[in-house]
Amino acid sequence: MKPLPATPENLEKAAEIIRNGGVVIYPTETVYGIGCDPANPEAARRVCDNKGREDKPLPLICSDADEARRIVEFNPAATNLVKKFWPGPLTLVLTAKTRYTTWVTKGMDTLAVRVPGDELPRILARLSTGTIVSTSANRTGEPPAMTAEEAADIPIMDVDMILDGGPSPGGTPSTVLDLTGDHPRILRPGPVSIDEIMEALEP
Repeated sequence: MKPLPATPENLEKAAEIIRNGGVVIYPTETVYGIGCDPANPEAARRVCDNKGREDKPLPLICSDADEARRIVEFNPAATNLVKKFWPGPLTLVLTAKTRYTTWVTKGMDTLAVRVPGDELPRILARLSTGTIVSTSANRTGEPPAMTAEEAADIPIMDVDMILDGGPSPGGTPSTVLDLTGDHPRILRPGPVSIDEIMEALEP
């Protein structure tokens, strides 16, 4: 599949594809991601099949914090962290309010959500369903695609559109922080350090 430039017109087309149950590859602030409407079971299954991923829940990106509040329960810690670090490279694991397909949740009652620092995926989320799946465009265990061309060359990648936003900057994936327990717990270290998190949570 030939990638298409990430123009406003093509962003609208990509959003329409997502709304209609399709799967799109798009640039994020680190690598190229693959996404869909998380409420569509067939689309979410296709993302998992593309990844060769069976055991891990799919992370989500939201157009803004209000959209995130619609799908997950914000506690005081989440409210404080969102004020400081969103949009940005912090993914929060929170109790789900919206019940998505098991292809997304893998049977868990939590969702991993963030509002990305890069504007393009926020716009794509806003134009489509407000929230979209965002997992790296690669087979599990393989390096993620850094360009649209690399994404197009991935064997057996079954998608409906590839948006080309130029080479990705790479860098460290977002910090993943679980806020569902008694104490915050980092599930994946990243650009936002534990010291920064604890400072933001101080009374």
